[in-house]
Amino acid sequence: MTIARELTLLAALGASLTLLAIPTAQSATPTMKAVVIHEYGGPDVLKYEHLPRPEPQADQVLVRVIAAGVNPVDGMIRSGMFADEKRAFPIILGGDIAGVVEKVGSKVTKFKSGDPVFAYVSLDNSGGYAQYALVTEREAAPKPKSLMYVEAAAVPIVALTAWQALIDTAKLGSGQTVLIHGGSGGVGSFAIQIAKARGAKVIATASSANQDFLKQLGADVAIDYTKEKFEDVAKDVDVVLDSIGRDTLVRSYGVVKKGGIIVSLVASPKQSELEKHGIRGAALSVDPNSEELNEIGKLIDEKKIRVIVSQTFPLPEAMKAQEQVATGHTRGKIVLKIADEPK
Repeated sequence: MTIARELTLLAALGASLTLLAIPTAQSATPTMKAVVIHEYGGPDVLKYEHLPRPEPQADQVLVRVIAAGVNPVDGMIRSGMFADEKRAFPIILGGDIAGVVEKVGSKVTKFKSGDPVFAYVSLDNSGGYAQYALVTEREAAPKPKSLMYVEAAAVPIVALTAWQALIDTAKLGSGQTVLIHGGSGGVGSFAIQIAKARGAKVIATASSANQDFLKQLGADVAIDYTKEKFEDVAKDVDVVLDSIGRDTLVRSYGVVKKGGIIVSLVASPKQSELEKHGIRGAALSVDPNSEELNEIGKLIDEKKIRVIVSQTFPLPEAMKAQEQVATGHTRGKIVLKIADEPK
């Protein structure tokens, strides 16, 4: 081989190595770890994977997620209960997050990089079971100063559900009486405290193991549903908050005073039963609301609402977290720890 030929080959080889060293647009794309589903099914369809990190649009905020709440609706979405909403796979589940603002879109005015926030994440953007998530200003609020991120992640969906059921829908006021079914759960534990903060009398139901817990939350009357019928204790209440449905809802019509209201989170109250008892009824679907989330945060910082986290799991164990939530016997909330608490 001639020297000229060797030099030509070496030059070509050098150019090839230089090209290999230059990162491609694809390899330069930031990635993140997330738990996703590629199909509907049981807990085993949850997969821990690397995905491209989302980029905020003009009206979006990119949040570095420190913790994400786990809710019963996560399992419902995973199983295909809302398949008619036609979300594209892969889907990142999780509607509750607490974290730090990483980046903001050009139209965002309420938040800046470094702000601590908590939010109800719309799955139309990207869910909370991930190292990063997208939210809008309507979905996020400043994190309560008195809470760790793990605690803050337990708040948004369940607290907003309780608020929108009792305050927005039922118009619960001072001196009224409310019956809260499932008082020891995520929604129930917030509902008791929100009702007490409004000056209402609270009757709440739970199992034997949670009777003291109901009293600690502020319930005036705690009913052990395994030992007594709630309708033997609760009579002529102004509001019923139903998170159980089925027989519990059927038996609730008769305990509401005329002109009162049943708000159900799981079923539509029967119009015929409402008319028969002279009461109103509503089925509630919670919506993100940054102003209400901010009000809830203030009550937390004023020590009027306690946040109860019963268990935490690392992100790769989202399957275990969902299985625990599905038992229906979780006290307070279960949270995924995704990153260390910022110093």
